[in-house]
Amino acid sequence: MTTSLSAALAFARESQPRYLVELIEFVSIASVSTDPQAKPEIQRAAQWVASQLRSIGMNNVQILPTAGHPVVYGENLKAGPKKPVVLIYGHYDVQPAEPLELWHSPAFAPQQRGENLYGRGASDMKGQVMVTLKAVEALLQAGDLPVNLKWLIEGEEEIGSPHLEKFIMDNKELLACDFAINPDSGMVALDMPTITYGLRGLAYFELRVSGPAHDLHSGMFGGSVHNPAQALCELIAGMHDREGRITLPGFYDRVRTLDQAERRELARLPINDSFYLEQTGAPALYGEANYSTVERVGGRPTLEVNGLLSGFTGEGTKTVLPAHAMAKISMRLVPDQDPYEVERQLRRYLEEHAPGTIRWELLLHSASPASISNIQLPAVTALAQALEDTWGKPPIYKREGGSVPVVAQMQSILGIESVITGFGLPDDNLHAPNEKLHLPTYFKGIEVFIRYLDLLGS
Repeated sequence: MTTSLSAALAFARESQPRYLVELIEFVSIASVSTDPQAKPEIQRAAQWVASQLRSIGMNNVQILPTAGHPVVYGENLKAGPKKPVVLIYGHYDVQPAEPLELWHSPAFAPQQRGENLYGRGASDMKGQVMVTLKAVEALLQAGDLPVNLKWLIEGEEEIGSPHLEKFIMDNKELLACDFAINPDSGMVALDMPTITYGLRGLAYFELRVSGPAHDLHSGMFGGSVHNPAQALCELIAGMHDREGRITLPGFYDRVRTLDQAERRELARLPINDSFYLEQTGAPALYGEANYSTVERVGGRPTLEVNGLLSGFTGEGTKTVLPAHAMAKISMRLVPDQDPYEVERQLRRYLEEHAPGTIRWELLLHSASPASISNIQLPAVTALAQALEDTWGKPPIYKREGGSVPVVAQMQSILGIESVITGFGLPDDNLHAPNEKLHLPTYFKGIEVFIRYLDLLGS
């Protein structure tokens, strides 16, 4: 171990109490990107990140506008032209905290209980952003940075990064680099460091169905018009067959097949059906026939209903025949699927199956393609070494069921690969009440990135 690496690790360990205080400060900012009322908090979070970048020694720190929420940029290019240029990606926005009544402590008043810090965004992904910030700070305290760094910390990831693609296209020269580090992922288990090499894409829709001009008395008019709520449910029910396959015309035409070698590797993951039952609390598992649960979650496309709204939903009774019904529908996509082609497939399904007794409207809210990376890249093997040096065991490799739009955007616009990891755990309650971050793993993650950047420089 070099003297500078040893000094950086020592600095990080001594600074853990301060790292926790700063994390609590960051998580306390209610930067909910989907809420227009939270715009001042979004600005405060961007300013907080910019202040952190300046305080650890970054140059050219800017809060750059987009058509939505701003991007925070910073750089330190003092390592010289012979060293790699690494772009660190993150996001400072978070999901809404609702339902608030299910939180055991306020979502934006972070509270430590045992080894965990509870608060919205603690794991996804303010804790992961802090891992990179504090690792770089420790390295600079011990000497010069071993690599050239650029930062892109955005504020719209939780709403599908709708303005990030244009930002990247408009700032290709500013963001030019050799590869990106993306810590917006997690670990399979507490003692299993993980590298993610595949991410599913996303297409998110709102389907609106209407019938009569206004709500009707179900006794006087029931049986005379097609109830929009019933029609919507019928349409949704027809989007899967009995084998769990999606019935949109042509939906599977471009789905990349999981070959036998990859299926064997996925089968080696220490994740079985008992894991999913325990994590979900569901009475039984469900999904596309002839695939394991791990394969369905990481390597197969899905269509899910994320929300339904129609008619009277309050306490008591109201015999109403609703005039409108609405569903939020998301599809997780796999490599080679095009989200805009999927939109056309969904429209064709509706054109073929929606009855003439209703009217319908389909809105596309977000779209991003899937991505898959080469695990033999030197930047990936260096991360694997840093994880092993920290945890004492080699990492496992997995596909992730979620979506991170920026990975595919960087591949197509900047021509770079992303190295994806993270230190969240399966029980961190991402997007749910009582989100948490396991603090010992958070501190280990800082050490991983100290070792990783040191390896990249050498």
